[in-house]
Amino acid sequence: MRPEILNPLFAEVTALKGVGPTLAKPLERLHLARVVDVAFHLPTGAIERVARTELDMADAGRVIAITVTPRDIRSASSPRGPTRVNAFDALGNHVGLTYFGGGSGWVRKLYTMGTPVRVSGKLEMYGQELQIIHPDIEGEEGFREREPVYPLSEGLTSRRLAALAEQAVGRAPVLDEWIEPGLLAQRGWPGWREALERIHHDPGNEAARTRLAYDEVFANQLAMMLIRADTRRRRGRALRGDGRLRDMLRLPYSLTGAQARTVAEIEGDLQQEAPMLRLLQGDVGAGKTLVATLSMLVAVEAGAQAAMLAPTEILARQHYETLRKLLAPLPIEVAVLTGRDKGRVRESVLMGLADGSIHILVGTHAIFQDAVRYRDLGLVVVDEQHRFGVAERLALAAKGRTQPHLLAMTATPIPRTLALATHGDMDQSRLDEMPPGREPIDTRVMSVERLDEVVNALGRHLSEGKQAYWVCPLVEESEKSDLAAAEARAAALHERFGDRVGLVHGRMRPAEKDATMARFAGGQLGVLVATTVIEVGVDVPNATLIVIEHADRFGLAQLHQLRGRVGRGGGKSTCLLLRGNAMSETTRARLALMRETNDGFRLAEEDLRLRGAGELLGTRQSGEEGYRLAAPEMLGALLEIATADARLLIDRDGGLDSARGQAARVALYLFERDAGVALLRSG
Repeated sequence: MRPEILNPLFAEVTALKGVGPTLAKPLERLHLARVVDVAFHLPTGAIERVARTELDMADAGRVIAITVTPRDIRSASSPRGPTRVNAFDALGNHVGLTYFGGGSGWVRKLYTMGTPVRVSGKLEMYGQELQIIHPDIEGEEGFREREPVYPLSEGLTSRRLAALAEQAVGRAPVLDEWIEPGLLAQRGWPGWREALERIHHDPGNEAARTRLAYDEVFANQLAMMLIRADTRRRRGRALRGDGRLRDMLRLPYSLTGAQARTVAEIEGDLQQEAPMLRLLQGDVGAGKTLVATLSMLVAVEAGAQAAMLAPTEILARQHYETLRKLLAPLPIEVAVLTGRDKGRVRESVLMGLADGSIHILVGTHAIFQDAVRYRDLGLVVVDEQHRFGVAERLALAAKGRTQPHLLAMTATPIPRTLALATHGDMDQSRLDEMPPGREPIDTRVMSVERLDEVVNALGRHLSEGKQAYWVCPLVEESEKSDLAAAEARAAALHERFGDRVGLVHGRMRPAEKDATMARFAGGQLGVLVATTVIEVGVDVPNATLIVIEHADRFGLAQLHQLRGRVGRGGGKSTCLLLRGNAMSETTRARLALMRETNDGFRLAEEDLRLRGAGELLGTRQSGEEGYRLAAPEMLGALLEIATADARLLIDRDGGLDSARGQAARVALYLFERDAGVALLRSG
């Protein structure tokens, strides 16, 4: 249970003065639903404001504060045109106070003609005249010389957010110190609450910003250590395979060096009584499924059962078919169980699991339902973008006689820094070597203006009996976006190619989406127009072309994973990246790297450098906590220190039961990394 001292911070945001239903909506768009969210919504910079008594063209480009007298208001003929307030300083110099959107009615309410008013904003030249666009009007609190600037959404200003942040920080309690005293003195950091006050007042205060970032990283690393210690503490079962089933497999190809090394690491983990907790990172097409299969065979050789958890029903059934064919010569039974299975089929699977006649089960989360009983579950493989939280970990522990071993797999390579930050509780293996015969995907970058050429090339591709993906970022048209919508693109392609075009997107019902994917996998569809829901999807060997529209809107990791949908059957495959005409230097660099390399690990490291951790992870992956206070460029410097400090707390300073440990326990709740505390209670 969260300590009571933190309750004022974890109150709803409406507890702040002035926040009603109207203001709560723009705050919600920024994910600021609680007081603590506002307190941790840090300013990104500051406005340096200069006070002036008269207007001067030399100040153009600067933010000024000045008293002016409005004389008249002029509105554009168009409702969307600007509204201009003509105002003059004490010497009669003119400035246009310009507003866009919503007509002139609301602007007229801001000013009384002939009455002086103090305004502030960026002074600009408009032709030969001075203007300020959307100036702020001075309130009772006056203008600060240095004012913080916050990330905003429509309906909010930095001044309003600063006022709310001041209230939020005012509700923050003084907390006991959780940082090791020697480290705190060496770094010269302020206390936690003082750092929060300072950063909202002065966004350039590096000591305050670094202190808050460190606190978040420290809480994260401490939580992971507690989770890891809990896993090691639980009684597991050593699984020693004798190799008889793997010898019968007789693969027509040899394992890559990376696959052989990883299988050996996993086999070594399985032979320990402490339950395995390992993350397997495999680049697209690097052979994770084969490694998982060999790992499950080790468990079966040792007399245990194995289960593979897939993120979607269609992927679960594809894994089942792959395993069924691969393991057909072996004297073992493989079954599949998803939410769709009912009646006798489901009952048969449940009976086989309970009596041990089913050795390997593949399925969705249905495999952990209460009604599912295993005779002796020894290993669980979690596939694709799943992150086991505390609830899942406890449900898993209840399914085996002892705590089963866990192998988690991801096809999204994670930079080493982020891997330590997000998966520090797990041992890690990397499949960074591609199987022989897998050709690099030919990646080309083209302007969206050449769309007709691309569609013609698609036609030639289909006439050769091949299939293709076409990826769009949005689901439906938006007035505020020029992105191509999947529905609109599917309609346009349907006019050209008829019923050979299918569409899948995230708003479809799962059964409908699976049916369309199955038609594509079966060859009934030639083109599958999709949103990014195909990042994790079925293998279609005949799909050798993927077109990614507005590729400049995606991150490198996401582009690489989408590109990996083609080339599954070997041979030559092509990825066409369609870009907009206006591109930043960062975007240009990203697309050039996609053309240059097929190495997902290199792309992940570059994506972290170019875009930052939040965007790289596609914001927050399911079940993972993101970082709000620690910017990605700070992680590298802080992780090692925070890890050492957390280790010192556990090994030397008495863990969470000591005085510092009690303070650290509060920090775990404050930064919402309290999973470690929950595991201690459950264990």
